[in-house]
Amino acid sequence: MKINVLQYLEDCTERFPQKPALADETNVLTYDQYMTSAKKIGTCLATGPGKGKTGKPVVVLIDRNVQTIVACMGCVYSGNFYVPMDPSMPAERRDLMLKSLDPIAVLDAGNKESGIEGTLNVSRIIREGAVDDELLSAIRQNAIDTDPLYAMFTSGSTGVPKGVLVSHRSVIDLVEAFDQVFDFHENTVFGNQAPFDFDVSVKDIYNGLKCGGRVEIIPKKLFLMPKLLLNHLKERQINTLIWAVSAMRIVADFKTMDTVEPPKLEYVMFSGEVMPVKSLNYWMTHIPEAVYVNLYGPTEITCNCTYFIVSEKYPSDAVLPAGRPFPNSRVLLLDKEGQVITKDHVTGEICVAGAGVALGYWNEKQKTAEAFVQNPTVSAYESLVYKTGDLAFYDETGNLIFVSRKDHQVKHMGHRIELGEIEAAINAIKFLDVGCCIYSEKQEKIFCYYQAKEPCTKEIVKELEKKLPKYMWPNRYVWMEKLPLNQHGKIDRVLLKRENEASGNQKE
Repeated sequence: MKINVLQYLEDCTERFPQKPALADETNVLTYDQYMTSAKKIGTCLATGPGKGKTGKPVVVLIDRNVQTIVACMGCVYSGNFYVPMDPSMPAERRDLMLKSLDPIAVLDAGNKESGIEGTLNVSRIIREGAVDDELLSAIRQNAIDTDPLYAMFTSGSTGVPKGVLVSHRSVIDLVEAFDQVFDFHENTVFGNQAPFDFDVSVKDIYNGLKCGGRVEIIPKKLFLMPKLLLNHLKERQINTLIWAVSAMRIVADFKTMDTVEPPKLEYVMFSGEVMPVKSLNYWMTHIPEAVYVNLYGPTEITCNCTYFIVSEKYPSDAVLPAGRPFPNSRVLLLDKEGQVITKDHVTGEICVAGAGVALGYWNEKQKTAEAFVQNPTVSAYESLVYKTGDLAFYDETGNLIFVSRKDHQVKHMGHRIELGEIEAAINAIKFLDVGCCIYSEKQEKIFCYYQAKEPCTKEIVKELEKKLPKYMWPNRYVWMEKLPLNQHGKIDRVLLKRENEASGNQKE
């Protein structure tokens, strides 16, 4: 019985001690080196700043390197949980997070000065530290599967970041479900794209440990150079991608595989945003042998709760299903009265139950109580579900179809409109790279921001006139050479809306 994720690391080390487990641009670690280095960090924390303490946060200042992952595992060996943090984030946001956490230590996995007093250098600990197996074993004896494993901060609607606290049990549930549904194996090589403070990276790290595969950390700069990116995938023999939609879109937007031989891939999985079907079809045309999987789920339910294997190409104006629940996940659709929806094509809010549901928000009891609520189908005992804030319906085959965020539903000219429906029509247009919609309450107008080679507003209007009723047409169109992305690679709608309001919406 697995109760701690370190059991995966130790099992792999026993089976494949000299097999490469982690690699970045310049370093490769075997499983034995991986485990030993993590134990050194765990020993350092357990004998130093964390002496006698367990279940406490340890901040890890992340970088695109193997030391970051090792540092996270070291926190776990010490009996505490890790909080990955991007050292380049604005100081105000960083300070808010540090104040909320009050961590017992800050580990720096990078090579630059963080400016945070008392930071411990990960490379130095690995180089100079020692392992106290007796101490680490004693810490492990008191572990249970509901102990926190990590906290990841997400953007709150008020602008104040929220720390989602996830347990060992939830991550174990995730990788066991993936193992049951997909065929990962010891020769699986995961091409890590997601930053380590984004929960997509959790799937790379822990699925790699579950199957005994290798995690290749792809340099961030390559995602600005898609030809070099594809060559890197081939050179490193990467065969499995679990990427954000935006990363896949880059390759499709530049038509990179028209001139560069595509890599040989077994799985291509994507999540985070709605995948434009035309972008997916481009991948499927050039790498038809891969298994393509649409994954859905917010950070609060440990990455993903549903999946859909795309077995055929869809029309460009179609919306990919979010699919069906993973084993041991339960998805409920609730209407505005909190009643469960069972009929198809009736929209409701996605709520999720199961072992994947997070422990809540760190030090935020009220916000936790608002989002993690009693299952309306259960009255005799406490049974929590997480309210995602996402709207969806079931199609006639029983697959979940994502509609939009609840906060993307607007009242405009007397009509209730899903901005996601407009975006689906926009993103089906062949001559656009991508587009998104913002609603200005002040001006009562729908703004369409779009990325294309050149301004083409008239052409967009002609296409939308064929697909949407007039009341759903955007009132203003804004061309951008490149839509802004947030730190997790999603379209930065908060920034667009803020700039929209600040500029007075003059740009068209």
